[in-house]
Amino acid sequence: MAADVLITDWKEAPRVRLLADHPVAQGGRYVLCWLQQALRARDNAVIDAAVHLGNALNLPVLVYHGIREDYPYASDRLHRFILGASVDLGISCRERGLACVQHVDHAERREKGLVHRLAADAAAVVLEDQPTFVARWQAQRVAERAQVPVFAVNAACLVPPALIGDGVRGRSGFLRRHEPERTAWSQWKDERPDVTPYAGELPFAPDRLEELDLDALVADLAIDHSLPVSTMHPPGRAAAEERLARLVADVLPGYASARNDATRSEGASGLSPYLHFGVLGPREIMAAVNSATAGGQHKRKLADELLGFREWFHYQATQLQAPEQYDRIASWARQTLADHASDARPEQETLAAMLAGETRDETWNAGQRQFLVDGWMHNNLRMYWCKRIIAWTPTPEAAWATACYLNDRLSLDGRDPSTYGNIAAMFAGSPSERERAIYGRVATRGDGSTRNRAGGEAWLAAAASRPAPQLSVPAEVPVDPYLTGEATV
Repeated sequence: MAADVLITDWKEAPRVRLLADHPVAQGGRYVLCWLQQALRARDNAVIDAAVHLGNALNLPVLVYHGIREDYPYASDRLHRFILGASVDLGISCRERGLACVQHVDHAERREKGLVHRLAADAAAVVLEDQPTFVARWQAQRVAERAQVPVFAVNAACLVPPALIGDGVRGRSGFLRRHEPERTAWSQWKDERPDVTPYAGELPFAPDRLEELDLDALVADLAIDHSLPVSTMHPPGRAAAEERLARLVADVLPGYASARNDATRSEGASGLSPYLHFGVLGPREIMAAVNSATAGGQHKRKLADELLGFREWFHYQATQLQAPEQYDRIASWARQTLADHASDARPEQETLAAMLAGETRDETWNAGQRQFLVDGWMHNNLRMYWCKRIIAWTPTPEAAWATACYLNDRLSLDGRDPSTYGNIAAMFAGSPSERERAIYGRVATRGDGSTRNRAGGEAWLAAAASRPAPQLSVPAEVPVDPYLTGEATV
């Protein structure tokens, strides 16, 4: 039986790509739904696609989520956030009538090739269509080895990127196609399974995360223990819902005017970590925004950030072979930066100073300390932070690698199409008419939007002197093993 026939009639079929075109396995015990990043049970198109397919095949859905010790930049911060989300995922899946199994990789419980082994007993596999970092690479590897159909489903965007079409080069062109689709894709209804939850054999003994002491578990893993859990962004669905309520009550009423002010705690939503790991989805956020009593200009501005920019960056990533790599930057920007690559760089900073937030630039340190302590940085500071790295490193390629490394290791919303897109925008953007040393025609950025505000200097001084964890410093910026092909699933 051709599985693509079973999915084409689904109401959200534009979210689906067929990665491996094989017949449905007639002896399959379940439809495997493998989640890496969309860690929510409701309004999750990956799960819904699996349920739709399972109902068509009269098979149960088995939702699987696992976490390994050896993914790049694995740390207490990332592991604890992911595991907190995974606990709630499992509970909510079971409330939905779906079996959900989880595995935490560590020395005493290695399960080599577990996704492949689970797929061997499946009639079909449904996984996430994530265009960056580990999720993209691992999905491709699973599809290459699978003997059953493999579907990739986009759950990160309100509007499926496939509806935009290929080759859209600018954000204005993207918006012309994206904005008319938003209303039609703003509503959802979770698919209901027609089959009882899977309770059969498994090729491993799952972890019962809700019964474990997650802090103790994380402490025993072979990961980076020097990077602590963020108290600003607690893990789990309840914390995400609290921040969504805060957005509606405290942030949204003044969003259009306050969002660029890094000194105001109520200016930013703080939702990006929960979006990155799929604890919340854009449809749920926009439903809350649209029902709020805030003024229209504030709602429009948040929609522009969440949909107009975030989904533009996601679309860009789908059009690139490796959104994490320097060659994604606009060719004119790479050329002008290359023309000035030999310019003197008297302000160079060491990787150790940058990582610790101990450079000679107070404003930059204030942003870096947010990364170190909170696992998040205000967007206004991020732009200044990124621009300065270009002048502080030996080459533009080294600047890109450094910015991505600091972002990916420290930030809960790193390793994401949006953060890579923002970094790329700081390396390019609109060409400046003025030619500058080091930057060429790439625009620079000052810190006046923060420093010149009332109380701005005092805020920066306090932010730059926050106690921060002392981290290990690599001899050089690491190369992502998933981009070099040196890692294994």
